[in-house]
Amino acid sequence: MTTIKGPGVFLAQFITDEAPFNSLDGICAWAAGLGFKGIQIPTLDARFIDLQKAAESKTYADELKGKIQAHGLEITELSTHLQGQLVAVNPAYDLAFDAFAPDAYKNNPKARTEWAVQQLKYAAKASENLGLNAHATFSGSLLWHMFHPWPQRPEGLVDAAFTELAKRWTPILNEFDACGVDVCYEIHPGEDLFDGITYEMFLEKVNNHPRACLLYDPSHFVLQQLDYIQYIDFYHERIKAFHVKDSEFNPTGKQGTFGGYQSWANRAGRYRSPGDGQVDFKTIFSKLAQYDYKGWAVMEWECCIKDAEVGAREGAEFISKNIIKVTERAFDDFASSGGNDDFNNKILGI
Repeated sequence: MTTIKGPGVFLAQFITDEAPFNSLDGICAWAAGLGFKGIQIPTLDARFIDLQKAAESKTYADELKGKIQAHGLEITELSTHLQGQLVAVNPAYDLAFDAFAPDAYKNNPKARTEWAVQQLKYAAKASENLGLNAHATFSGSLLWHMFHPWPQRPEGLVDAAFTELAKRWTPILNEFDACGVDVCYEIHPGEDLFDGITYEMFLEKVNNHPRACLLYDPSHFVLQQLDYIQYIDFYHERIKAFHVKDSEFNPTGKQGTFGGYQSWANRAGRYRSPGDGQVDFKTIFSKLAQYDYKGWAVMEWECCIKDAEVGAREGAEFISKNIIKVTERAFDDFASSGGNDDFNNKILGI
């Protein structure tokens, strides 16, 4: 068993153009002041990390790590959620997802995909240079628009989509393998990897690649009505990253899992700050510790009601309270009667 590291915080939802959230030093000082021990860094904003430079210069990576450590913090993982999304985009979503790419690659899906793949490869080497062993990302999606299809899906469509998805990701996974870093897919609605079955389908297509791992975020499973506790039992060997994000599902006679096109505040399923929703984090932290999870517990703030800074302060406290310092001895050691082979045989009468 292992004591989970934390608390960490994913910076993506806190970065703005106002101090202290507009610079690495400023946001590190803020996070450390709240009691966070680690930061998960998104990689599209050069104010916080120059991803290509971190991949190509060990000196830059060391300086970046040192600057963060000066605040008493560690990097938990780098994140390429937005770039990972662009590895696979169905044409129906081209216009919307162009927002994630630099201007030079917009209105050019082929060039945009090539850019995204290179970004992931930079992330692999940058993670290695920073001494990290896990990386957070999305899978992208060629098939999401067909998750509840009408008319029905053509025969062979799903297999073709997952074959292509694996074709795009295998070279990336190989690059991460060469760098000794796990790719942790956040299993998420809107991605082709959105539950356990779709993850298994992908895993089969990449020949059970050892680096095709998981970022565990139970909030998405509450909204899907998936058993997020049993999920850990199924996939704990592949869980290498962990987002502490809460959610709730309150269906009515008017709406359920699809949400009726409503705003987040008005959906039956919605994300909440840690401790404000329905996720059973006590059981989750217990299971992850029992299964020897060696990574970080990282708060991801997404809440349609609570103020972000209040959520961050409470989230640091929430994670700290839920982390279990694992025991180094059995609780009943005090009553041990000792034992050796002869003693045990006498008890058994043999």
